[in-house]
Amino acid sequence: MKPWENGKLSVKGRYFFNGDVPFFWMGDTAWRLFQCLNIEESRKYLINRADKGYNVIQAVLLAGVGFTTEDPTRIPRLDSDMDAFLSKENEPFWSHVEAVISMARDMGIYMVLLPVWGDFAKIEFLTCENANRYMKFLSDRFNKYENIVWLLGGDIRGRDHYELWDMCGKALREYSPGKLIGYHPFGRTSSSYWFHNCDWLDYNQFQSGHRRYDQQFFNSSDNTGDDEPWYGEDSYKFVVADLAKQPLKPTLDGEPSYEHIPQGLHDGTQPYWQEHHVRRYAWWPVLAGASGHTYGDNSVMQMYGKGTRPAFSVKDTWDEGIHHAGAGQMQFLRNIMEEIGFAACEPMQEIVVDQREKEEAILAFGNKNNIVIYNYTGREFGLKLPTKMDAWWYDPSSGVSSYFGTVDLTGGHLFTPPIRPVGHNDWVLLLHNC
Repeated sequence: MKPWENGKLSVKGRYFFNGDVPFFWMGDTAWRLFQCLNIEESRKYLINRADKGYNVIQAVLLAGVGFTTEDPTRIPRLDSDMDAFLSKENEPFWSHVEAVISMARDMGIYMVLLPVWGDFAKIEFLTCENANRYMKFLSDRFNKYENIVWLLGGDIRGRDHYELWDMCGKALREYSPGKLIGYHPFGRTSSSYWFHNCDWLDYNQFQSGHRRYDQQFFNSSDNTGDDEPWYGEDSYKFVVADLAKQPLKPTLDGEPSYEHIPQGLHDGTQPYWQEHHVRRYAWWPVLAGASGHTYGDNSVMQMYGKGTRPAFSVKDTWDEGIHHAGAGQMQFLRNIMEEIGFAACEPMQEIVVDQREKEEAILAFGNKNNIVIYNYTGREFGLKLPTKMDAWWYDPSSGVSSYFGTVDLTGGHLFTPPIRPVGHNDWVLLLHNC
């Protein structure tokens, strides 16, 4: 069953709903999908992601791609200026986009479309003079698809070209009244910084980014601003801050640290983020109350291969990257959230007895019937709650749960996670009413 068959996608409080059915956003990042892959390759990618439980794909309609070789199966596009981009001569590109969206629709996947990457505002390809025309073109073309969500920005602060983004948001609200609209911001910022009170913004995205705790000042052109909080790797803190704002809107990480990308992004001599890191970046914010999560992989997000210039010290081609371990582990988070009825749950940090900072933080989420705790380091930790509950250890790398008994939390209970003989020792604790 396609999610929209339950009703139009909407927001209620901090979550998405299709009609009255809660919708957990499990996204993947495929920014250059339309530019780099032909129709058969797109089908291969979408089937792979659908099989892994992804129900959202983020892609950009206009992105800069440097091709080093020609490929007769690649769909060319005219993008010298807006007139050429929207011309009848560019119809093969737009027809290709529609074909990919149609395939995603048949698989029950939402397509989150960015009209342009943020750089195209900087070079004045998209301007206040042509923005309304472009938003009208997109709405006329894509309103017929049930599986469309709009996403403005594209790795750019909202204060940069604020009038332009606000104009685009208002135009999309007018021309696409049945579609949700978000904004993809610059690294380590949230759309809530600039647009939270705008009527056109339905949900917030933040980009927790690709830096370690010790990389606050790493690249002068890419540093956190003086007026922006520094959370380091604590991505869940964006959620806490966004959900404290009024009116209450859903929020999620639209760009966490990508799997197999250098820590800090720009220096290929740095260590690369691995599967256990992307697990943490998924579980932490969701258990803090996020409406879902968007995963990303370095090679897949840029669809590297077939004569494209490599970026961010990428090592694998996109069709190798789709098999990376972390990509297949995101479905375990979605499965647990849907199993416990996430829309009827709340963050429960107050039950954690010995809360700590950074990697040793313990995130708790649930209600009186079901509680989920994520422990990144496998350290011993305590919980206190006036009840007895059945308990399982759940392996977020394999999706396997292991029951170990009934625990009395009334006076506080100390939990010692198992030791995983291979791989990082992060664990999920599942508690259910007896």
